[in-house]
Amino acid sequence: MRIPRWLVVFSGLVYLFLHLPILVLVLFSFNDSKFSVEWRGFTIRWYQRLLERPDILRGLRISLIVGITATVISALLGTLIALALGRHRFRGRRAFEGFLYIPIVTPEIVVGISLLILFALLNVSLGVTTITIAHVAFCISFVVVVVLARLEGMDQHLEEAALILGADEITTFWKVTVPQLWPGILAGALLAFTMSFDDFVITSFVSGSGSSTLPIVVYGMVRKNVEPSINAISTIILIGTSVLIYLADRLLRER
Repeated sequence: MRIPRWLVVFSGLVYLFLHLPILVLVLFSFNDSKFSVEWRGFTIRWYQRLLERPDILRGLRISLIVGITATVISALLGTLIALALGRHRFRGRRAFEGFLYIPIVTPEIVVGISLLILFALLNVSLGVTTITIAHVAFCISFVVVVVLARLEGMDQHLEEAALILGADEITTFWKVTVPQLWPGILAGALLAFTMSFDDFVITSFVSGSGSSTLPIVVYGMVRKNVEPSINAISTIILIGTSVLIYLADRLLRER
């Protein structure tokens, strides 16, 4: 069936409207003028200047530490939870599965406030540790959902065949189950890292002094002075997260 030309044109205009602000941001990250509204020529000095900003480098380091730690923990716990939900039937399973979607649909400001109150009641000092705990709390749900989708399409007869042929349960798990689940685990981990690295709202509630992640540093730069270096770091974040989302989607589609 041939797609009408007017529908193609309309879809193109909608996509242009949605992505035009992003294209403008990327374009002006190469602007030679210090004022973003005035084009003075092409330059990459704003990207070079990022290496001269210790606050940006410190924020990037904290974001990577938190993101990698939260991703590893979320991938491990999320995979085990998905296996429990997908392979076992127990009382309250439906309710437990429904609770997994609460962090996904709950507004981030509500999650941030609730975590801040919890840490205050427990008398936990805000810092990198609290940021990591908060990120694990909402990243686990994304991993579980992705791994569950992969688990439902997996052939269980291979595991049964391995057990019949003499393999024990641990060997079957590592040699048969994990390789089949690996694309879903990796896709969920990539999504978890993307969500953790980009998060601002929840992190702003649970971060303490000296533990600002990269999005918080960028927000502070915007409040002080708008310069093309902000466009440069925003472009890098945009490209990095887009690549991770593309890889996660590619893994799920190929499998």
